[in-house]
Amino acid sequence: MSSVVEVNALSHSYGTRAALKSLTFTAAKGEIFGLLGPNGGGKTTTFRILSTLIAPQSGSAKILGFDLATEPQEIRRRIGVVFQAPSLDKKLTAYENLMHQGHLYGLSGSKLKERIGTVLERVKLADRQHEYVESFSGGMRRRVELAKGLLHAPELLLLDEPSTGLDPGARRDLWQYLEQLSRDEGVTSLLTTHYMEEAGHCDRLAIINQGELVALDTPDNLRKIIGGDVVAIQSREPEKLQSEIREKLQVEAILMDGNLRVEQENGHELVAKLAQVFPGRIDSMTLSKPTLEDVFIRKTGHKFWVEPEQAVDKKGKKKR
Repeated sequence: MSSVVEVNALSHSYGTRAALKSLTFTAAKGEIFGLLGPNGGGKTTTFRILSTLIAPQSGSAKILGFDLATEPQEIRRRIGVVFQAPSLDKKLTAYENLMHQGHLYGLSGSKLKERIGTVLERVKLADRQHEYVESFSGGMRRRVELAKGLLHAPELLLLDEPSTGLDPGARRDLWQYLEQLSRDEGVTSLLTTHYMEEAGHCDRLAIINQGELVALDTPDNLRKIIGGDVVAIQSREPEKLQSEIREKLQVEAILMDGNLRVEQENGHELVAKLAQVFPGRIDSMTLSKPTLEDVFIRKTGHKFWVEPEQAVDKKGKKKR
């Protein structure tokens, strides 16, 4: 498949703080590509660059073969953008919001009216098009935002935290729209998210932390990095237990937030062995299949919502 987005060694700084550090990835035609990372990880900066809001300081990026640095106008004609912040005029109807959006893209007359009808039908708001946006729920407003981004039939749809503020039903609807666009029209969607469940729906996923790419693959392949089950252990003496598990079972347990975690094949066997070897020493144990957060922990050494300076090494000591 041809690449719709090509990012090569992209770097960007705000003063002395590096927001992106040589970020490289591609997104193919019709793909739903996700950028997963905690707040401050570099997702929004990447989004702002790809949506032509800011110019890249170092490295390069191309969209549909056009260079972001030298051909931003060509790119703007071909992309749809759904920002995290609301961009609707609540005192206008859904139809009126789309009409003004269409004028910005040079659309008018019957062609514009036809297109408005098409996108409102797609987001299931055709019967509410003449109602004021201020009367809509958060999910309905988000659907109007999506319709705005789709109005000029873009080849690439950029979405910044698209499901923020949506209830579970509205989130499911959003993913159905994106999958339909990919399947029926070959539209590429590139989105940023900090929701693990949402990231799992992407065709491919780039995990970024502190501006760096730490993993890139399909969600299933990323989970396979763990190579087994995850056993979480609670104990009143976690550091002492960590040392004894290493000595008696030759198993490396990671101390994190006062608890121990072990990644191992056939985790149920380890749970039974731990209970047998350390009776009364363990308060609780949980066994789970690997998640995308487990992948993040493996690649970064800290939990998804933990600041990097709070990260600890495998011995439980704070990293410097």
